[in-house]
Amino acid sequence: MKFAIIGFGCAGYHALRAIREMGSEAAVDVYMDRDLPPYNPMLTTYYVSGKLSYEEMFPFGTLEEIGAKYHANFLTGQSVAVVDAETKVVITEAGVWTQYDRILISTGATAFVPPSFHHLNNAYYCMRTTEDAVRMRQDLDAREYRSAVVVGASMVGIKVAELLNKRGIQVTLADMSDRIFPLASYEDVAAIIEKKVQSQGIDLKLGNAITGAEKQEETFMVRLGNGEILQTDLLVLNIGTRAACQIVDRNQIRIGRGIVVNERMETNMPGVFAAGDCCEGMNLQSGENQIIGLWANAGVQGYIAGANMAGKDVRTEGNILHNITHFLDMDFIGVGDNRITGERLIDSNPERDFYIEAILRDGKPVGFNILNNYAISGILKAYFMKLLRGEKHSLTPVQWGMLKRHGVSEGFIKQLEERK
Repeated sequence: MKFAIIGFGCAGYHALRAIREMGSEAAVDVYMDRDLPPYNPMLTTYYVSGKLSYEEMFPFGTLEEIGAKYHANFLTGQSVAVVDAETKVVITEAGVWTQYDRILISTGATAFVPPSFHHLNNAYYCMRTTEDAVRMRQDLDAREYRSAVVVGASMVGIKVAELLNKRGIQVTLADMSDRIFPLASYEDVAAIIEKKVQSQGIDLKLGNAITGAEKQEETFMVRLGNGEILQTDLLVLNIGTRAACQIVDRNQIRIGRGIVVNERMETNMPGVFAAGDCCEGMNLQSGENQIIGLWANAGVQGYIAGANMAGKDVRTEGNILHNITHFLDMDFIGVGDNRITGERLIDSNPERDFYIEAILRDGKPVGFNILNNYAISGILKAYFMKLLRGEKHSLTPVQWGMLKRHGVSEGFIKQLEERK
C-alpha cells in the first residue's frame, strides 16, 4: 500500500499519526511546498511580538523528529500541480507522476487579498505563514513605524493590532462589517469589546469597505468606501482566507467553498480524503457542510482521515463554531453560530469584569459569548454539545459549583436548565 498526504499542517500531521497508530505500515509520501514542519498560524503573532521563539511556532517538533517517530517520506519543496482523483495520480509542478492507493488532501487555506491590492506587489503584510511573521518582525526591528492600518477586525486582526499598539504605533483597525469579530460576536458584546479596544488607543473604522490602496514612497493611501482616505506607514491585510483546493478537478470532486467530505472525511471519490481548512466538514449545529477553520478541528479531521486511510471505519459527528482569543488583557470566547437569533439571556459580574450572553431558541441555548471568564467555557460548551446531540442533560452539582465559583449567577444557571 502506498499513501500520499498533500500539505503538512495540523491535519496532515494528525493523519500521519493516525496511520501509524492504527498499525498501517503503508509507505507514505508527504508533499510539501516548503521544508518546514507543521506550524500553527495563530502563533505567528506571538512570534512577532517576541512572546515565542521561532521554534515554538512548530508545536510538533522538527521534520526529523516527526519522521523518526512516524516514518514518512517528506518530499519538501515539491508543489503538487494536479490530483487526478479517478486514477489516484499525483502530478507535481515538475511533471513527476506517482500513483497511490489512497490520498489525503490537507492543503489548508491561503490569505485572501482582494484584486484591488494586487498591484502593491506584497508591500503589505498578511499574517498567515511563518514567512509572514519573520518578514514583519524583521521590518519592525529595522524601521520605526508611526502608523498602521490593519484591515480585518478578526481574531488575527486584533492580535496584530495589539502587537503594533504595544510598539507605540498608532493603529487603525478597519472592517467592512459594523462590528468587531463579525463571525463570532453578538452586537452588545462587540460594543463592549470595541469600547475597551478604543480605550487602549486603537482607532476603529467599522462598517465601511476598504476599496483599495496606493503606495506613495514610504506611505500608503488607503481608501474607504465612504471616500475617506487613511494615510499610513504600514498596511496589514487580515481579510480572511480561501480554501486551497485548486489542485483538484471540480468535475471529479465535489467542491463548494472547500472540498466536500462525508463523516469519514472521504470525498465523493473513494480513496481520496480531505481534512483541515481546505475542506467542508459537518457543522453539527446547522447540519450543513461548512469550513470550520479551527486548529483543533483540523487535528480531529486529520486523525479521522488517517484512521480511515489505514483501513478502519472511524466517523466524526461534526463540529461547531468555537472561537477563543486573548488580547489586550481580555478573553473572548464564542460558542455556536452567531447568526442564529433568539431570546437573549445576559449575566455579568462587574467586580470580575465578566460578561456572558446566551441566545436561547425553543428554550435551549444555541450560542454563547463570554468575556473574561475562560474557566467556564469548557462547561458551557460540553453542555451545549450534549443538547445538540439530543441527549437529556443537566448540569452536575460540580458544574453548578464551578460556574458559581467563577462568578455566574444562580439565576442565569437556572434559566439555562429550566428552558432546555
